[in-house]
Amino acid sequence: MGSLLSYAFAAYLVVTGIFIIAENRRPSATFAWMMLFALLPGAGVVVYLLFGRKVFGQTRRLAQQDLTNRLKPVLERLEPEHRAAMEALAREGEHDALIAQLIASTSLSHVSTGNRVELLRNADAAYPALFEDLKRARHSIHLQYFSWGSDELCEGLKDVLAQKVAEGVTVRILYDPLGSLTMLKRSYLREMRAAGIMMRPLSKLWRIHTISYRNHRKIAVIDGLVGHTGGLNIGGEHLEPPPGFDLWRDTNVRIEGTAVSLLQAVFVTDWRNATDEDILTLDLFPEPPADLAGARLPVQMALSGPDSRWASIRQLYFAMITNARERICIQSPFFILDDTIAEALKTAALQGVDVRIMISERGTGQFLPYWAANTYLKDVARSGAKILLYRTGYLHAKIAAMDGRVCTIGSANIDIRSFSINYELNAVFYDEALTRAVEADFDRDALECVEFTARDYAARKPWLRFRDSLARLLSPLL
Repeated sequence: MGSLLSYAFAAYLVVTGIFIIAENRRPSATFAWMMLFALLPGAGVVVYLLFGRKVFGQTRRLAQQDLTNRLKPVLERLEPEHRAAMEALAREGEHDALIAQLIASTSLSHVSTGNRVELLRNADAAYPALFEDLKRARHSIHLQYFSWGSDELCEGLKDVLAQKVAEGVTVRILYDPLGSLTMLKRSYLREMRAAGIMMRPLSKLWRIHTISYRNHRKIAVIDGLVGHTGGLNIGGEHLEPPPGFDLWRDTNVRIEGTAVSLLQAVFVTDWRNATDEDILTLDLFPEPPADLAGARLPVQMALSGPDSRWASIRQLYFAMITNARERICIQSPFFILDDTIAEALKTAALQGVDVRIMISERGTGQFLPYWAANTYLKDVARSGAKILLYRTGYLHAKIAAMDGRVCTIGSANIDIRSFSINYELNAVFYDEALTRAVEADFDRDALECVEFTARDYAARKPWLRFRDSLARLLSPLL
């Protein structure tokens, strides 16, 4: 029996080794997975299936290709804007045009210029704006969020949406079942559906092979004319922060104009993938109103996910960091780096760029990501970057601003999960006024921060630093 087990174990190591080597990962990652397979036979394979696979979603890719082909009339309508915007960006700033070309290549996203954008700081500004737009809807409402609750705010939203359905508006909602697991009551779902609101999960939790691929996007599209995106989900906790926090600090944007077509295209694709229902009709992509004809605020949408060919949002951050000449400001609740972003931040700081990174000092019930983050913060701080820990409330904003010229606001955290595993969406804006406003918000938040330094971290107790190092081993899963 012992010999049989030895042969079986050897065969298991050979098969798993061949499989993981054939994926051509970084040598360090390959050895790490092989060690996990050896130390945790069986369990290591389960962890790999949940969190480690690189190949996924051929069916999704085919569906996306089909929808992209049928969206050609919409995309072709944006072509003149895109070409003119690329030429203008090249004249105004070479690095801006390089970033725009990157996103066009990796996310197949045109630069849309006929837009009006409003920066919304925190839920007490973002939710009223969203509710007012919902109440004005005449044809369709499309909402997609990582988490959705059943609290007082959501009850009020249910009433608004039910009234719109009664008026003949089509309402579709996508939510992530894991992100909403502890917040969304079945009774609430039944009431929403009974009111004629089509509310569907973005995936099935019982599909173990896709359980780690969370859809973290935040999208609202009203009549194909108005869009909202950013860091906020749907829940009362954003207005009344969790115990121990004074506020929930977040950033959203409201968009009017041709860029809303890009948000609508993402929703239509995700609805198809989640429900197998094809809702693509060109009437979901109306012409913007005449009063936007003179607007010129260039916007792109960067998309990424486990079935994407390119890590578009990670590459966006890399490009913004490496192209910065004066200043790069980044806000994120989490800070778990892969080698690419870590090296880019350190290189920029060593070159004399003013690199400023702000994260939440602590989490809402989570601790492992913040322990692991300490080790990455220490490494980046050594290069001269300024690290700020936000302590007044819970910092949930996900923004980056470069040289007062380009900024991005979206759903992606600065962590390996957001860059590699989650479905994410970040809006990118090539506008000095908006970028300066984002930077002003950052500077205002900096007044509520304490600085993290490598020297202070080195003075911490050895067992705390070892705890952080242990947590760092779990970085890809956090």
